[in-house]
Amino acid sequence: MQIRDRERLDGGRERLTVVPESVDDLWHLQYVLEPGDRVAGDTTRRIQRSDEQLRDTGGEREHMWVALAVDDVEFHRFANRLRVGGEIVACSREDQLGFHHTLNVEERDELSIEKYWKPDQERRLEEAKEATENPDVAIATVEEGRAHVHGVAQYGTEERATITGSTGKNDDAQDRTSLFAELTDVLRRLDVDAIILAGPGFTKQDAYKYVEKNASEVAELITMVDTASVGDRGVHEVLKRGAVADVQKETRIEAEADAIDELTRRIAEGAKAAYGPDEVEKAAEYGAIERLLILDDRLRKERGPDREWDVDVDSLVRTTEQKGGEVTVFSSEFPPGQQLSNLGGVAALLRYRLQ
Repeated sequence: MQIRDRERLDGGRERLTVVPESVDDLWHLQYVLEPGDRVAGDTTRRIQRSDEQLRDTGGEREHMWVALAVDDVEFHRFANRLRVGGEIVACSREDQLGFHHTLNVEERDELSIEKYWKPDQERRLEEAKEATENPDVAIATVEEGRAHVHGVAQYGTEERATITGSTGKNDDAQDRTSLFAELTDVLRRLDVDAIILAGPGFTKQDAYKYVEKNASEVAELITMVDTASVGDRGVHEVLKRGAVADVQKETRIEAEADAIDELTRRIAEGAKAAYGPDEVEKAAEYGAIERLLILDDRLRKERGPDREWDVDVDSLVRTTEQKGGEVTVFSSEFPPGQQLSNLGGVAALLRYRLQ
Protein backbone atom coordinates (compact mmCIF):
# COMPACT_ATOMS: atom_id res chain seq x y z
CA MET A 1 0.00 0.00 0.00
CA GLN A 2 1.28 3.42 -0.91
CA ILE A 3 0.24 6.38 1.24
CA ARG A 4 0.91 9.34 -1.01
CA ASP A 5 -0.59 12.25 0.91
CA ARG A 6 -2.03 13.06 4.33
CA GLU A 7 -4.00 16.20 5.13
CA ARG A 8 -5.71 17.24 8.37
CA LEU A 9 -9.11 18.84 7.93
CA ASP A 10 -11.41 20.89 10.13
CA GLY A 11 -13.38 19.03 12.78
CA GLY A 12 -10.84 16.27 13.36
CA ARG A 13 -11.26 14.53 10.01
CA GLU A 14 -8.20 13.59 7.96
CA ARG A 15 -7.81 12.93 4.25
CA LEU A 16 -5.40 10.26 3.05
CA THR A 17 -4.54 9.51 -0.56
CA VAL A 18 -3.64 5.85 -1.00
CA VAL A 19 -2.73 3.51 -3.84
CA PRO A 20 -3.45 -0.21 -3.28
CA GLU A 21 -0.71 -2.32 -4.84
CA SER A 22 -2.15 -5.81 -4.33
CA VAL A 23 -5.32 -7.76 -3.62
CA ASP A 24 -4.19 -7.79 0.02
CA ASP A 25 -4.33 -3.99 0.05
CA LEU A 26 -7.89 -4.01 -1.32
CA TRP A 27 -8.81 -6.44 1.43
CA HIS A 28 -7.35 -4.12 4.08
CA LEU A 29 -9.33 -1.18 2.68
CA GLN A 30 -12.56 -3.15 3.11
CA TYR A 31 -12.10 -2.91 6.87
CA VAL A 32 -10.91 0.69 6.87
CA LEU A 33 -13.88 2.15 4.97
CA GLU A 34 -17.26 2.51 6.68
CA PRO A 35 -20.58 4.32 6.12
CA GLY A 36 -20.24 8.09 6.39
CA ASP A 37 -16.71 8.24 5.02
CA ARG A 38 -16.00 10.28 1.90
CA VAL A 39 -14.13 8.46 -0.85
CA ALA A 40 -13.04 10.00 -4.14
CA GLY A 41 -11.40 8.73 -7.30
CA ASP A 42 -11.56 8.51 -11.07
CA THR A 43 -14.31 6.41 -12.62
CA THR A 44 -16.56 5.95 -15.63
CA ARG A 45 -20.32 6.46 -15.66
CA ARG A 46 -23.27 6.57 -18.02
CA ILE A 47 -24.79 10.03 -17.62
CA GLN A 48 -28.08 10.09 -15.76
CA ARG A 49 -30.68 12.88 -15.95
CA SER A 50 -32.74 14.20 -13.06
CA ASP A 51 -35.78 12.29 -14.35
CA GLU A 52 -33.76 9.10 -13.66
CA GLN A 53 -33.60 8.12 -17.33
CA LEU A 54 -30.28 7.25 -18.92
CA ARG A 55 -29.20 9.54 -21.70
CA ASP A 56 -28.77 7.69 -24.99
CA THR A 57 -24.98 7.49 -25.37
CA GLY A 58 -24.87 4.27 -27.34
CA GLY A 59 -23.74 2.35 -24.23
CA GLU A 60 -20.58 4.45 -23.82
CA ARG A 61 -19.44 5.58 -20.40
CA GLU A 62 -17.81 8.94 -19.66
CA HIS A 63 -14.67 9.34 -17.59
CA MET A 64 -15.05 11.58 -14.57
CA TRP A 65 -13.93 12.24 -11.01
CA VAL A 66 -16.43 11.57 -8.22
CA ALA A 67 -16.57 11.80 -4.44
CA LEU A 68 -19.01 9.50 -2.64
CA ALA A 69 -20.59 9.48 0.79
CA VAL A 70 -19.98 5.80 1.50
CA ASP A 71 -23.00 3.52 2.01
CA ASP A 72 -21.52 0.07 1.45
CA VAL A 73 -18.19 -1.65 0.75
CA GLU A 74 -17.63 -5.11 -0.76
CA PHE A 75 -14.36 -6.92 -1.37
CA HIS A 76 -14.48 -9.18 -4.44
CA ARG A 77 -11.36 -11.29 -4.06
CA PHE A 78 -11.75 -13.33 -7.26
CA ALA A 79 -12.44 -10.21 -9.34
CA ASN A 80 -9.46 -8.44 -7.73
CA ARG A 81 -11.50 -5.36 -6.90
CA LEU A 82 -13.14 -3.41 -4.09
CA ARG A 83 -16.63 -1.99 -4.75
CA VAL A 84 -17.45 1.22 -2.86
CA GLY A 85 -21.03 2.46 -3.24
CA GLY A 86 -22.67 5.70 -2.15
CA GLU A 87 -24.25 9.00 -3.09
CA ILE A 88 -22.26 11.36 -5.30
CA VAL A 89 -21.47 14.44 -3.18
CA ALA A 90 -18.91 16.02 -5.53
CA CYS A 91 -18.23 15.40 -9.19
CA SER A 92 -16.53 16.81 -12.27
CA ARG A 93 -20.09 16.94 -13.71
CA GLU A 94 -22.42 18.80 -11.37
CA ASP A 95 -25.52 17.34 -13.02
CA GLN A 96 -24.62 13.96 -11.47
CA LEU A 97 -24.72 15.17 -7.85
CA GLY A 98 -27.10 13.23 -5.63
CA PHE A 99 -27.17 10.06 -7.74
CA HIS A 100 -25.88 6.71 -6.46
CA HIS A 101 -22.61 5.41 -7.91
CA THR A 102 -20.20 2.54 -7.33
CA LEU A 103 -16.43 2.97 -7.52
CA ASN A 104 -14.67 -0.19 -8.67
CA VAL A 105 -11.25 0.11 -7.03
CA GLU A 106 -8.50 -2.10 -8.44
CA GLU A 107 -4.77 -2.42 -7.91
CA ARG A 108 -2.86 0.81 -8.75
CA ASP A 109 -6.00 2.99 -8.57
CA GLU A 110 -5.46 6.18 -6.57
CA LEU A 111 -8.11 6.71 -3.90
CA SER A 112 -8.77 9.64 -1.56
CA ILE A 113 -10.30 8.73 1.83
CA GLU A 114 -11.70 11.37 4.18
CA LYS A 115 -12.89 10.22 7.60
CA TYR A 116 -12.46 10.25 11.38
CA TRP A 117 -9.64 7.74 11.60
CA LYS A 118 -9.66 5.22 14.45
CA PRO A 119 -6.29 3.99 15.82
CA ASP A 120 -6.80 0.39 14.66
CA GLN A 121 -7.65 1.63 11.14
CA GLU A 122 -4.48 3.71 10.98
CA ARG A 123 -2.46 0.71 12.17
CA ARG A 124 -4.08 -1.42 9.50
CA LEU A 125 -2.95 0.95 6.75
CA GLU A 126 0.57 1.07 8.20
CA GLU A 127 0.58 -2.73 8.31
CA ALA A 128 -0.45 -2.84 4.65
CA LYS A 129 2.26 -0.31 3.80
CA GLU A 130 4.97 -2.31 5.57
CA ALA A 131 3.76 -5.62 4.11
CA THR A 132 4.49 -4.34 0.61
CA GLU A 133 8.13 -5.24 1.21
CA ASN A 134 7.38 -8.85 2.23
CA PRO A 135 8.26 -11.58 -0.28
CA ASP A 136 5.41 -13.54 -1.88
CA VAL A 137 5.30 -17.13 -0.64
CA ALA A 138 3.59 -20.33 -1.77
CA ILE A 139 3.22 -23.58 0.20
CA ALA A 140 3.24 -26.91 -1.66
CA THR A 141 2.35 -30.04 0.33
CA VAL A 142 2.90 -33.46 -1.19
CA GLU A 143 2.51 -37.13 -0.27
CA GLU A 144 2.14 -40.31 -2.30
CA GLY A 145 -0.76 -39.85 -4.69
CA ARG A 146 -1.60 -36.17 -4.17
CA ALA A 147 -0.25 -32.66 -3.86
CA HIS A 148 -1.71 -29.27 -2.96
CA VAL A 149 -0.46 -25.76 -3.66
CA HIS A 150 -1.56 -22.79 -1.53
CA GLY A 151 -0.80 -19.11 -1.86
CA VAL A 152 -0.06 -17.11 1.30
CA ALA A 153 -1.82 -13.75 1.62
CA GLN A 154 -2.43 -11.37 4.51
CA TYR A 155 -6.10 -12.34 4.57
CA GLY A 156 -5.23 -16.04 4.83
CA THR A 157 -4.15 -18.91 2.62
CA GLU A 158 -5.88 -19.88 -0.60
CA GLU A 159 -5.66 -23.20 -2.40
CA ARG A 160 -4.34 -22.71 -5.94
CA ALA A 161 -4.23 -26.32 -7.12
CA THR A 162 -4.97 -29.92 -6.12
CA ILE A 163 -3.18 -32.70 -7.98
CA THR A 164 -3.94 -36.40 -7.69
CA GLY A 165 -2.09 -39.43 -8.97
CA SER A 166 -1.03 -42.95 -8.08
CA THR A 167 -0.57 -43.86 -4.41
CA GLY A 168 2.75 -45.42 -5.33
CA LYS A 169 1.83 -48.67 -3.56
CA ASN A 170 2.14 -50.62 -6.80
CA ASP A 171 5.48 -49.07 -7.69
CA ASP A 172 3.90 -47.28 -10.62
CA ALA A 173 6.86 -44.98 -11.26
CA GLN A 174 5.23 -43.50 -14.34
CA ASP A 175 2.18 -42.27 -12.39
CA ARG A 176 4.44 -40.93 -9.63
CA THR A 177 6.53 -39.02 -12.14
CA SER A 178 3.35 -37.63 -13.68
CA LEU A 179 2.33 -36.24 -10.27
CA PHE A 180 5.71 -34.56 -9.83
CA ALA A 181 5.62 -33.20 -13.38
CA GLU A 182 2.20 -31.63 -12.89
CA LEU A 183 3.28 -30.16 -9.55
CA THR A 184 6.38 -28.71 -11.21
CA ASP A 185 4.27 -27.09 -13.93
CA VAL A 186 2.02 -25.47 -11.30
CA LEU A 187 5.02 -24.17 -9.32
CA ARG A 188 6.65 -22.85 -12.49
CA ARG A 189 3.59 -20.70 -13.24
CA LEU A 190 3.51 -19.10 -9.79
CA ASP A 191 4.74 -15.54 -9.44
CA VAL A 192 6.35 -15.88 -6.00
CA ASP A 193 9.66 -15.21 -4.29
CA ALA A 194 9.78 -18.38 -2.20
CA ILE A 195 8.18 -21.84 -2.09
CA ILE A 196 7.87 -24.06 0.98
CA LEU A 197 7.68 -27.76 0.04
CA ALA A 198 6.24 -29.83 2.87
CA GLY A 199 4.78 -33.24 3.65
CA PRO A 200 5.35 -36.54 5.47
CA GLY A 201 8.03 -39.11 4.70
CA PHE A 202 10.43 -38.97 1.77
CA THR A 203 7.97 -38.06 -0.99
CA LYS A 204 8.78 -34.37 -0.78
CA GLN A 205 12.52 -35.11 -1.20
CA ASP A 206 11.75 -37.12 -4.32
CA ALA A 207 9.50 -34.33 -5.58
CA TYR A 208 12.26 -31.80 -4.94
CA LYS A 209 14.79 -33.91 -6.88
CA TYR A 210 12.39 -33.99 -9.83
CA VAL A 211 11.92 -30.19 -9.69
CA GLU A 212 15.66 -29.65 -9.35
CA LYS A 213 16.33 -31.77 -12.44
CA ASN A 214 13.57 -30.34 -14.62
CA ALA A 215 13.09 -26.76 -13.38
CA SER A 216 16.22 -25.63 -11.58
CA GLU A 217 14.98 -22.02 -11.42
CA VAL A 218 12.01 -23.22 -9.37
CA ALA A 219 14.15 -25.43 -7.14
CA GLU A 220 16.21 -22.40 -6.14
CA LEU A 221 13.10 -20.95 -4.46
CA ILE A 222 12.27 -24.08 -2.43
CA THR A 223 12.70 -24.69 1.30
CA MET A 224 11.65 -28.12 2.62
CA VAL A 225 9.72 -28.66 5.87
CA ASP A 226 8.52 -31.89 7.53
CA THR A 227 4.79 -32.11 8.27
CA ALA A 228 2.51 -34.97 9.25
CA SER A 229 -0.26 -33.91 6.87
CA VAL A 230 -0.89 -32.27 3.50
CA GLY A 231 -3.57 -29.87 2.29
CA ASP A 232 -5.09 -27.41 4.77
CA ARG A 233 -3.78 -29.29 7.81
CA GLY A 234 -0.31 -29.43 6.33
CA VAL A 235 -0.40 -25.68 5.66
CA HIS A 236 -1.39 -25.06 9.28
CA GLU A 237 1.61 -27.15 10.40
CA VAL A 238 3.91 -25.10 8.17
CA LEU A 239 2.61 -21.88 9.69
CA LYS A 240 2.93 -23.25 13.23
CA ARG A 241 6.54 -24.22 12.61
CA GLY A 242 7.34 -20.65 11.60
CA ALA A 243 8.56 -21.67 8.15
CA VAL A 244 6.84 -18.74 6.46
CA ALA A 245 8.39 -16.38 9.01
CA ASP A 246 11.80 -17.52 7.83
CA VAL A 247 11.14 -15.81 4.51
CA GLN A 248 8.71 -13.18 5.80
CA LYS A 249 9.80 -11.54 9.01
CA GLU A 250 6.20 -11.26 10.15
CA THR A 251 2.93 -12.52 8.75
CA ARG A 252 -0.55 -11.73 9.97
CA ILE A 253 -1.80 -15.31 9.81
CA GLU A 254 1.09 -16.75 11.83
CA ALA A 255 0.52 -14.21 14.59
CA GLU A 256 -3.19 -15.07 14.60
CA ALA A 257 -2.52 -18.82 14.69
CA ASP A 258 -0.18 -18.39 17.67
CA ALA A 259 -2.67 -16.17 19.53
CA ILE A 260 -5.69 -18.45 19.01
CA ASP A 261 -3.69 -21.54 20.05
CA GLU A 262 -2.63 -19.75 23.24
CA LEU A 263 -6.23 -18.68 23.86
CA THR A 264 -7.67 -22.19 23.45
CA ARG A 265 -4.93 -23.62 25.67
CA ARG A 266 -5.75 -21.14 28.42
CA ILE A 267 -9.50 -21.73 28.12
CA ALA A 268 -8.98 -25.51 28.39
CA GLU A 269 -6.87 -25.00 31.51
CA GLY A 270 -9.27 -22.46 33.04
CA ALA A 271 -6.39 -20.01 33.00
CA LYS A 272 -6.00 -16.31 32.14
CA ALA A 273 -8.50 -15.85 29.29
CA ALA A 274 -11.88 -14.27 28.57
CA TYR A 275 -14.25 -14.50 25.62
CA GLY A 276 -17.56 -12.99 24.57
CA PRO A 277 -18.31 -9.25 24.63
CA ASP A 278 -19.58 -9.02 28.22
CA GLU A 279 -16.75 -10.98 29.80
CA VAL A 280 -14.11 -9.17 27.72
CA GLU A 281 -15.60 -5.76 28.58
CA LYS A 282 -15.34 -6.63 32.27
CA ALA A 283 -11.68 -7.61 31.81
CA ALA A 284 -10.97 -4.34 30.00
CA GLU A 285 -12.52 -2.27 32.80
CA TYR A 286 -10.28 -4.05 35.32
CA GLY A 287 -7.23 -3.36 33.17
CA ALA A 288 -6.63 -7.11 32.94
CA ILE A 289 -6.29 -7.45 29.15
CA GLU A 290 -2.82 -8.27 27.86
CA ARG A 291 -4.04 -8.75 24.28
CA LEU A 292 -7.50 -8.16 22.86
CA LEU A 293 -8.46 -10.49 19.98
CA ILE A 294 -11.31 -9.26 17.81
CA LEU A 295 -12.65 -10.41 14.45
CA ASP A 296 -12.54 -7.88 11.58
CA ASP A 297 -16.10 -8.69 10.43
CA ARG A 298 -17.40 -8.27 13.97
CA LEU A 299 -15.49 -5.01 14.49
CA ARG A 300 -16.99 -3.61 11.31
CA LYS A 301 -20.52 -4.78 12.16
CA GLU A 302 -20.44 -3.36 15.68
CA ARG A 303 -19.43 0.03 14.32
CA GLY A 304 -22.45 0.11 12.01
CA PRO A 305 -26.21 0.56 12.39
CA ASP A 306 -26.83 -3.22 12.67
CA ARG A 307 -24.73 -3.68 15.80
CA GLU A 308 -25.76 -6.57 18.06
CA TRP A 309 -23.69 -6.10 21.21
CA ASP A 310 -24.65 -4.04 24.23
CA VAL A 311 -20.91 -3.35 24.49
CA ASP A 312 -19.52 -0.31 22.61
CA VAL A 313 -16.74 -1.81 20.51
CA ASP A 314 -14.75 1.43 20.11
CA SER A 315 -14.86 1.98 23.87
CA LEU A 316 -13.64 -1.59 24.36
CA VAL A 317 -10.67 -1.07 22.04
CA ARG A 318 -9.87 2.34 23.52
CA THR A 319 -10.03 1.11 27.13
CA THR A 320 -7.77 -1.86 26.31
CA GLU A 321 -5.12 0.40 24.77
CA GLN A 322 -5.35 3.06 27.47
CA LYS A 323 -4.63 0.40 30.09
CA GLY A 324 -1.61 -0.97 28.26
CA GLY A 325 -3.13 -3.86 26.33
CA GLU A 326 -2.46 -4.76 22.70
CA VAL A 327 -5.17 -5.20 20.06
CA THR A 328 -5.03 -7.87 17.33
CA VAL A 329 -7.68 -7.74 14.60
CA PHE A 330 -8.24 -11.23 13.13
CA SER A 331 -9.08 -12.02 9.53
CA SER A 332 -12.44 -13.76 9.18
CA GLU A 333 -11.10 -15.63 6.12
CA PHE A 334 -8.48 -17.72 7.91
CA PRO A 335 -9.11 -20.65 10.34
CA PRO A 336 -7.96 -18.78 13.50
CA GLY A 337 -10.54 -16.11 12.72
CA GLN A 338 -13.20 -18.77 12.25
CA GLN A 339 -12.29 -20.20 15.67
CA LEU A 340 -12.58 -16.74 17.19
CA SER A 341 -15.99 -16.33 15.53
CA ASN A 342 -17.16 -19.45 17.36
CA LEU A 343 -16.23 -17.72 20.63
CA GLY A 344 -18.39 -14.70 19.87
CA GLY A 345 -15.93 -12.75 17.72
CA VAL A 346 -13.97 -11.30 20.63
CA ALA A 347 -11.67 -12.72 23.30
CA ALA A 348 -8.72 -11.67 25.40
CA LEU A 349 -5.47 -13.04 26.79
CA LEU A 350 -5.33 -11.72 30.35
CA ARG A 351 -2.60 -10.57 32.70
CA TYR A 352 -4.31 -12.32 35.59
CA ARG A 353 -7.32 -14.53 36.08
CA LEU A 354 -10.63 -12.82 36.89
CA GLN A 355 -12.64 -14.22 39.79
